[in-house]
Amino acid sequence: MSKRVAVVLSGCGVYDGTEVHEASAILVHLSRAGAKVQMFAPDVEMMHVVNHCEGNPVEEKRNVMQESARIARGDVTDLAKLDASAFDALIIPGGFGVAKNLSDWATKGKEYSIKPEVEKIIKSFHKAKKPMGMCCISPVLAAKAVPGCEITVGHDTECEKWPYAQVAKSMGELGCKHVNKHVGEVHVDSKNKLVTTSAFMCNAPIHEIFDGVGVMIKEVLKLA
Repeated sequence: MSKRVAVVLSGCGVYDGTEVHEASAILVHLSRAGAKVQMFAPDVEMMHVVNHCEGNPVEEKRNVMQESARIARGDVTDLAKLDASAFDALIIPGGFGVAKNLSDWATKGKEYSIKPEVEKIIKSFHKAKKPMGMCCISPVLAAKAVPGCEITVGHDTECEKWPYAQVAKSMGELGCKHVNKHVGEVHVDSKNKLVTTSAFMCNAPIHEIFDGVGVMIKEVLKLA
């Protein structure tokens, strides 16, 4: 029987929304596994819009759900309508939209909070003992919504390969356990049915990131 998987997007584009390559990898691996996918995004204004050529914010307003529709080929549903009982698993790709539109990690760091409807969804899947997969920066959502969980966002020693190691260090300070993993690996928190992988937190070739996301999807579906 095909697994029903909800994928939560946060816009379109690494600097202000969902990381497109991660989302695409997730969709390819889910498709290959025969899963039935429905994509969701909050119907809210983006924190800001970034010119991806220059990396700078511009004076423009956009909607998270409308931008997410670019990835979903128009087939995206308001996050407010996501009912955990209708799905077997939840997947959240990374991208700065996680830290800007699904939470305020980008502006508040360790003092961050998750947007209420996002936190509600994560907690509802957790309470129902349904698996969740999060990659890149999105495990910070689990760190807040699932106290004491185990995650990976890569490595906690900063270097050219791991430019965001400070995030890994912060996870431990939040009360969860961070486990160092390579880009092609995942960490499975069996107790919380949470599967995480570093993806673009690692400065790695795109095919290695694609493969690592594939391992995440495989492990999530095994738990579903």
